[in-house]
Amino acid sequence: MTLKNDPKSSLSRVMLRIFGFLVTSTVCGVLAASLVAPAVASMGFAVSDSVQYFDALPGQLDVTPLPQATTVLSSDGKTIATFYDENRVKVSLDQMSPYIKDGIVAIEDSRFYQHGGVDPRGIIRAIFSDLSGGAKEGASTITQQYVSNVLNESLVTAGLGNEVVLPGQKTLGDKVREMKLAIELEKKYTKDQILEGYLNIVFFNRDAYGIEAAAEHFFSVSAKDLSLPQAALLAGLVNSPSYYDPTVYPDHAIQRRNLVLDEMLKQGMIQQAQYAAAVATPVQLKISAGGQGCGSAEMAPYFCDYISHLILNNPAYGATPADRENLLYRGGLTITTTLDSRLQGAAQTQVDATAGTNPDKWGASLVTIQPGTGRILAMAQNTVWLPTPGKFDSQLNFNVDAKDANGNDLNGDGGFQPGSTMKPFTFTEWLNEGKSPTQVVDASRQVYPLGFPWRASCGKVLGAYDSAEKGLGAADDLRNNDAGYYRPMPVNYGLYNSINTATFAEATQLDFCGIQHVVDAVGLHSGVDGSPVNMLQLGNLLGGTEVSPLVLADAFASYANDGSYCAPIAVLRVTNPSGAKLPAQAASCRPAVKPEVARGVNSVLQDVLKKGSGVYIQPKVQDLFPTAAKTGTSNSNGATWVVGYTTGLATASFFGDTSAGQSRAGQNVTINGKFYTALDGYMLAGPQWANYMSQVGRLYPTGAFPAPPAH
Repeated sequence: MTLKNDPKSSLSRVMLRIFGFLVTSTVCGVLAASLVAPAVASMGFAVSDSVQYFDALPGQLDVTPLPQATTVLSSDGKTIATFYDENRVKVSLDQMSPYIKDGIVAIEDSRFYQHGGVDPRGIIRAIFSDLSGGAKEGASTITQQYVSNVLNESLVTAGLGNEVVLPGQKTLGDKVREMKLAIELEKKYTKDQILEGYLNIVFFNRDAYGIEAAAEHFFSVSAKDLSLPQAALLAGLVNSPSYYDPTVYPDHAIQRRNLVLDEMLKQGMIQQAQYAAAVATPVQLKISAGGQGCGSAEMAPYFCDYISHLILNNPAYGATPADRENLLYRGGLTITTTLDSRLQGAAQTQVDATAGTNPDKWGASLVTIQPGTGRILAMAQNTVWLPTPGKFDSQLNFNVDAKDANGNDLNGDGGFQPGSTMKPFTFTEWLNEGKSPTQVVDASRQVYPLGFPWRASCGKVLGAYDSAEKGLGAADDLRNNDAGYYRPMPVNYGLYNSINTATFAEATQLDFCGIQHVVDAVGLHSGVDGSPVNMLQLGNLLGGTEVSPLVLADAFASYANDGSYCAPIAVLRVTNPSGAKLPAQAASCRPAVKPEVARGVNSVLQDVLKKGSGVYIQPKVQDLFPTAAKTGTSNSNGATWVVGYTTGLATASFFGDTSAGQSRAGQNVTINGKFYTALDGYMLAGPQWANYMSQVGRLYPTGAFPAPPAH
């Protein structure tokens, strides 16, 4: 004999049902003591005890704001990504289809508008169905279900998700508590407010909490546009989101949908013709793939990651890391960023094309700053966020400092050696000290031994280039990329042709502390730890310290902005679901380089493209609009650059080794089917920059640079 037919077991279940009915009757003012008092007394629980027990239960339910998804937008309103623990977009009742409102009431609680939070009829019906051996029926009203959901959400928000009690695990005490709270809730809120709250909180799918997210997920429509068969399917889904999941069990979903339609017809919510058409309609899903975070970003996953760091690391968004994470994933923020989707699309297309199939996983990146504001307009690289067959995947952001790179699993985060892109800063100090850009210096000199009399008013210059002193710590004699340039030459000629020995010849006549001031003023710093780039270390004249592309682009933007530096910004506006504004970023600019000096630098960097180290870069952007640029290559050819700008855009283009340690030399390599003896800035980073800038340059100002003073 099974337990189901055990008289003692059956009696126990019946007594629990009767006790539940007793308490509910008390709650509703319909105490049926004559029916149940003897049985309750035999259980040792007096009717007066049940009233006292009920009265002692808490009656206040705090309905806190619902967790909602945070949306990150480009400056032109395009969605970049969403962040959520629960994918939910709260909408008002008038933004929901009438069919979903009627369908939920019909199937879940047909007397919703008649009862006071607890439905005695429903409980009695459930009791006698159980007593008579009929199908098991639920007795929870929509209000009670709403109470249960609110209680559970409160636990999750408080980090107590392990204490959530699921419907099949509830004790009689849990249910009675919900009854008390439901009755009190109905005294505080209207029926429509409760229905709105319920439809916004209820679970439909792991990627859909609330009716708006469910409509978008299953049918790619807003809740207000749900048709009758769509609404009926979703109304039926809440009873068991897994069993009635139309993507897994379409037959179950149709049967449940049709049951909802039956109830709607019986209750006069729809007409026979509507019913017939709806039940004849096949399930026509249009799934919007779920996914949150930067791995599921619709564009710019690495910029998305940068934004998340700005929120999670800023105490303005919460006192603790946990508070900030809770705000990002549950706060329903709208974060409007500086990203321009037009530039981002062009940048992504270009970096993807630069290395092609790329089996050796060379890195390519582009990042653009707007001079005069510091706004980051584009940030792209030739990788995908999540592992994908045939793709170069990485979660390391090539464009930013280590603290924002999300590259803790690698040793290569925090930028790359900038090579000759550092040379304009020495030239800036040359002009600062009143020297002529056409003055001739001795670029034939290759030896700078230990103890050379460098000038530094704030410290001591370190390093030496002297093969004869290698055993004492010096480097080999200074070399140029090409033979034939070891001779006297004008300083400007040495810069636009990127001659190492010319830069050192300049430095012999300068105060290194002035060079240091220039570098600091335009925001340059180590991408590894944020420390200043030490210009009293000789190797840094030629770019020995890793610098991130974002920081380098921003430094060059100062020249485009007539010498004024603006710190990079990415967050324009942050609002919460009620529209209240949270802290954001504003332009933060300061004088960095004298305007006349910036104009002198601009003049020479335009010549880089016209007759210098960038003359072979195609397409010739300088023929389209005024453009200045500088090429750069590290000693091992493993990091190559072009950083160039117009009056409206400053872009750093990088191509090179982004693997852990950045130890690969860019020599004797094949990229996109072409063999290179040694990579140089103009070869891959150059065309990448030029193709991109020629496409997007005119979207922003491209006026002539102001002329430098006459010398």
